[in-house]
Amino acid sequence: MMTSVDTDLIRVLADPLRLRIVTLLARETLCTTHLVEETGAKQTNLSNHMKVLREAGVVETEPCGRYVYYRLRPEVLEGLAGQFTDLAQGARATAEANLKRSCP
Repeated sequence: MMTSVDTDLIRVLADPLRLRIVTLLARETLCTTHLVEETGAKQTNLSNHMKVLREAGVVETEPCGRYVYYRLRPEVLEGLAGQFTDLAQGARATAEANLKRSCP
C-alpha cells in the first residue's frame, strides 16, 4: 500500500543544521552545550532549531539540573523511512508493470 510522505517532517529535516543535530543525536543523548560545541552554532540559533525539532516530535527533552538533554525519537524517523519504503515499492511495481498514462 502506497502512502504519502510527510512533507512537514521532510521540511524540518531538510535544514542542514537540523539534519546535523539529528545525526549527532542518533549516536548519543546530548545537552545544548554539547550541541553548540559539535555544530559551532550560536546557542540562540541552536535553541530555535531544537524548538522546531521538538514541535515536530523528532526529539524529546530530559531536564538534568540546569541542563536540558535531547534524545532522538527513532520511531519518528522509522515512520518516515517506512513512507519512503512504500513509495519505492510503488515505483518498483510501476516500473515492473511498465505502467504509464497514454498521451492524449
